[in-house]
Amino acid sequence: MFRNRKIVLDSRPIDKVSPGNFRLVEDTLPAPGPGQVVVRHHYLSLDPYMRGRMSDAKSYAAPQPLGETMIGGTVGEVVASENPRFAPGDFVVGMGGWQLYGSSDGRGLNKVDVKAIPLQAYLGPLGMPGVTAWWGLNTIIAPKAGETVLVTAATGAVGSVVGQLAKLAGARAIGVAGGPEKCIYATEELGYDACVDHKSARFAEELKAAAGKGIDGVFENVGGEPFLQALRRLNDFARIAVCGLIASYEGPTTPLPDMRIFLVRRIKVEGFIVSDHLDAWPRAIGELAGHAAAGRLRWRETVRQGLDSAPQAFIDLLHGGNFGKMLVKMI
Repeated sequence: MFRNRKIVLDSRPIDKVSPGNFRLVEDTLPAPGPGQVVVRHHYLSLDPYMRGRMSDAKSYAAPQPLGETMIGGTVGEVVASENPRFAPGDFVVGMGGWQLYGSSDGRGLNKVDVKAIPLQAYLGPLGMPGVTAWWGLNTIIAPKAGETVLVTAATGAVGSVVGQLAKLAGARAIGVAGGPEKCIYATEELGYDACVDHKSARFAEELKAAAGKGIDGVFENVGGEPFLQALRRLNDFARIAVCGLIASYEGPTTPLPDMRIFLVRRIKVEGFIVSDHLDAWPRAIGELAGHAAAGRLRWRETVRQGLDSAPQAFIDLLHGGNFGKMLVKMI
């Protein structure tokens, strides 16, 4: 038996998410039965998609059920196993949720190598955010050498990888981030050619200057005013990969642009959900791991301590309170 603690969704947010929407539950997890494994989670991933799951509105995935453990990616160590694919001491990544221990039949659980790469990186640049960046950039934007790619939320878990991959492809990368510190990190550490602070009173002018001869690709994570301003700078035949619209998750929806721009500039716009493309994950993770091992891929993390910190950490994530990947350290 394992003494477990977990956080469940207790109520659906009416407007903004609050700590009161969650509830801490203590229970016990039985020893694994035939084919099962028990994993002690070391890190929990917090991601913007979770906000959509908290709603019962129709979406691309089923809503998070009330009274059940919040969904979430985890990495941890196998502590008990009756599954021949896993042994105690193996490190694994999966969707263990907001809890200290998880039980699984092994499906959706993958062993990871922690000798050269930190365990938590499999929730960031070598996990879902990294694959999201890889797929959206390479498949939808497909930048050519010399083109200009704009990335919103440029220093976040997804955006930071997009910018670096765009540079590796020979493109010029422009970031949009919130605050001077993040913009300095984008240019000095991640290699962006320019970064514009969307909190600046001169944001529109500064974006115009950074765009130079125009933008050929947009990796959109935010929506709102940054997206509307980016549209004004698009070149003919630009491509837009819509990954997220976090500006409208807890506020007004992004205003619709003048649709003529998509026609007259022949713009390609495609929204995507990376879980629709599981066949691409092995190749993506292989390439990302190669970049990481060679020192070509950098990342940053915001780490909160303890399961109890998860609700507030998630709320902070929705309002830009993270610098890089948002994680909860469970052990």
